[in-house]
Amino acid sequence: MSSSLLETIGGTTFYFDDLNVGERFETNGRTIAEADIVGFAGLSGDFNSLHMDAEFAVQTPHGQRIAHGLLVLAITSGLSTRLPLMKLIEKSILGLAGLECKWFKPAFIGDTLHVVVEITAKEPGKKPDRGTMVMKRSAINQKGETVMESLWRIVLKTKPTHP
Repeated sequence: MSSSLLETIGGTTFYFDDLNVGERFETNGRTIAEADIVGFAGLSGDFNSLHMDAEFAVQTPHGQRIAHGLLVLAITSGLSTRLPLMKLIEKSILGLAGLECKWFKPAFIGDTLHVVVEITAKEPGKKPDRGTMVMKRSAINQKGETVMESLWRIVLKTKPTHP
């Protein structure tokens, strides 16, 4: 599905039936700031020295502080929700059924991440009014390196049937 098609259909609600395995979407970028790391530490309570202590972090193999893995996941989620696709399925989402993550590289202050979202599987639901869509969301830095991949299992309504 092309972005021009998404723009054409504007306010339409998409359902489980409207999406196909293999469709891909790409977000804009977002740069990780020191304020993001400090704010996330305050919110989560994770003040690990690897994230917060520059003197400690310089002695690690990374050579500098790194962003929290869960911060990268949160940024990935936020960037993904800004896609036109997510606005189209928003009213048909019933919930998040599962989430798996793998981190491959650290993300640093100053890195700019964007996300590639791909529909990798669709599974009919136990009830006929829903199904589960599996979305792979890859967080990619400005060097083109994948820093994290996550699989999101999202339960969506199927198209309403009219008697």
